[in-house]
Amino acid sequence: MKMRVGFGFDVHQLREGRPCILGGIEISHPKGPLGHSDADVLIHAICDALLGAANLKDIGFHFPDTSSEFKSIDSKILLAKVVELIRSKGFEIGNIDTTLVLEQPKINPHIDAMISVLSDVMGIDLDAISIKATTNEKMGFIGREEGVTAYAVALISKN
Repeated sequence: MKMRVGFGFDVHQLREGRPCILGGIEISHPKGPLGHSDADVLIHAICDALLGAANLKDIGFHFPDTSSEFKSIDSKILLAKVVELIRSKGFEIGNIDTTLVLEQPKINPHIDAMISVLSDVMGIDLDAISIKATTNEKMGFIGREEGVTAYAVALISKN
């Protein structure tokens, strides 16, 4: 069995009046990520981790922010396309481990719903997805609630 690991990172500004979409769900909050798509940093980091593990470049290569095709697109659609890409190369997802970094909103009450959505989109067990959250201890752009970041690691394998 051939195993590979990929790492993903994403960052977006937070803006008043934007929907707060993280991990495929909308969370009630006055600020949300700003971007060309729905700006779901967690899904974008997962996409990059999967693409990197399969040596398929990055999310910007496959879904450029210069293309009107991806304007305001639901990131769950992008994730489904990424999963199709890696499976077309014969890979299956082993597990995903992620961390969201933001001051507000609090993420823990939403983790189970995020995992459920991501499990459905990727077609993997709930137990294969880990989502953690932390703050930046009020430091930097995250601490000032100007932005949000996400990190992801993905393990994929091929027989």
